[in-house]
Amino acid sequence: MWALRRASANSIRAQGLNVAAFRACAGLGQFSGHTEDKSKNCEHRGLMRDRWITSNACQCTVHFPNKFSAGSRSLSSEAGAKSGGEEEDDLEEGFSELETPDPSVSTGGGVEDSDSSSDSESDLSSVDENTEETLEAELLKGAGEMSSAKKLGHSPLLKLLFEESGSSLSKALDNYATEGKDLNRAEVYHALLNLRRRKMFSKALQLSEWLDKREDFELTERDYASRVDLIAKVRGLHKAETFIDTIPKSHRQEVVYRTLLANCVSLTNVAKSEEIFNKMKDLGFPISPFTCNQLLVLYKRTDKKKIADVLLMMEKDDIKPTLFTYQLLIDTKGLSNDIIGMEQIVETMRAEGVKPNFRVQATLARHYAFGGLKEKAEAILQEMEGDDLNSNRGVCPILLLIYANLGKADDVERLWKVCEPKPREGDYLAAIEAFGKLKNVEQAEAVYHKMEKSIKKLSTRHYSCMLKVYAENKMLGKGKQLLKQMGNSGCQIGPVAWDAVVKLYVDAGEVEKADSILLKATSQNQQKRPLFSSYISILDQYAKRGDIHNAEKMFLRMKQAGYVSRARPFSALLQAYINAKVPAYGFRERMKADNIFPNKGLAGQLAQVDAFSKNAVSDLLD
Repeated sequence: MWALRRASANSIRAQGLNVAAFRACAGLGQFSGHTEDKSKNCEHRGLMRDRWITSNACQCTVHFPNKFSAGSRSLSSEAGAKSGGEEEDDLEEGFSELETPDPSVSTGGGVEDSDSSSDSESDLSSVDENTEETLEAELLKGAGEMSSAKKLGHSPLLKLLFEESGSSLSKALDNYATEGKDLNRAEVYHALLNLRRRKMFSKALQLSEWLDKREDFELTERDYASRVDLIAKVRGLHKAETFIDTIPKSHRQEVVYRTLLANCVSLTNVAKSEEIFNKMKDLGFPISPFTCNQLLVLYKRTDKKKIADVLLMMEKDDIKPTLFTYQLLIDTKGLSNDIIGMEQIVETMRAEGVKPNFRVQATLARHYAFGGLKEKAEAILQEMEGDDLNSNRGVCPILLLIYANLGKADDVERLWKVCEPKPREGDYLAAIEAFGKLKNVEQAEAVYHKMEKSIKKLSTRHYSCMLKVYAENKMLGKGKQLLKQMGNSGCQIGPVAWDAVVKLYVDAGEVEKADSILLKATSQNQQKRPLFSSYISILDQYAKRGDIHNAEKMFLRMKQAGYVSRARPFSALLQAYINAKVPAYGFRERMKADNIFPNKGLAGQLAQVDAFSKNAVSDLLD
């Protein structure tokens, strides 16, 4: 059907994907059946295992639950053991929890990033992050009006939306319509697109709800799906799911449910994501590549072994992989440090006639850089630059950051000189971060001050970018000054800013201060969840000290925030016990209760704390 099988180091068949090929694509290692204990654990949660599927090609057995077999498109969160691999939890917030918006799109300056959802979880890999942009394209797809909408610039409607807020916005929109001003679909889509890209989801929702009340504006299926997305972002998944029940049945189709699924995935809510997917299957909706990509994103973060299950389902239902599918698989390989496997997927992609875009190239270059393959990374970066960088400005933010990771100060300077005459917002942020990585704080400050003058009102992301530089260079004093400036500006402080502040104090050695700041921030604003990296950076410091008491407290707070459905927090907590040289009684049971099964690294840590237990008994006997 499609040639991902070529990524496998095993023999290539003429037709059909085998499990070995999936394993090679996803960086999964050897598949095996579940142990008896794991099966019992799943059955206890109300799941039945009634089917075994054997792949003779790879001499392994894959055990699926009743709700997820090769003949169905249904998933269960309890199927299979959790991948023990650690997630890529470094903060790469750039813009939001989802990847940097297309650098070729200038969002301009002077727009307040005022939404409650503007600072969301950002502990994901840079590939996962463009899901938001993909969702945006899906929701605003199709309308021939979009091409003309792009030419509207700052339309009267958009200007009104920027100027008004709260209850006055609805009145202003009523007046706008009363005055007989144009409300065609192109202008509405243009306004929604701009609000989304500025993360002004509350205003976008207000506009959507206002349009719903107007008889002269007929809502389409994608309009309803867009509304579901905005409700999920502003009011939560439960409200969004409730709203779906009110949508006319003729418009309550697959795109509406897959939009809700995308929001479940963005929050890494495995149980709800799988529940929505199963509901889509039960309703008989066709499963789109977009939906499959959402599942790949989810399992890439939480359980890499299930990536093979999704690929098997795609083959069974003849769902063609998209460019983003390949990018996800390439990134998964790269994160597993499997460069050969990553390159095999690229070969497969090219053989299928899919040309890598700049995002795929950036993913490859990033992994080559972190893998120490500088020559390969530089070759890709030069290809991305092209012959005339001035006409290819959209790639500059990506190039700046990867050159900085390679330690190429001259190239970072060269690229900034290209951007400096007329920088875009993404250029500013990337340059600040790049100079910070190179320890050139003075130049990072120069770029920041230039940005400060050119942008009417700085938002959280602007301040946070500079705060990260001060944190990485352990400049606590300057960081505090910038925090005061941020507070005086009236800028809304959310999870991204909290993370920058936490990192600032953690890197300065003031872990207790970082802990108290995070605790105070979450108690003052319970609607926002701190980033995973905020919690884990503090937990790691307590672990290094062997401070079990505070490590357990932080672990509990992470669990309450919904961040313990992965191996990383357990590993950090185990390290606290190891460093304290104290046995961790019942730890395996704690992990099993959260459906976390030890990988090689965790198994080694558990063996160390078990050794402490034996030594303690020996001491008593002696």
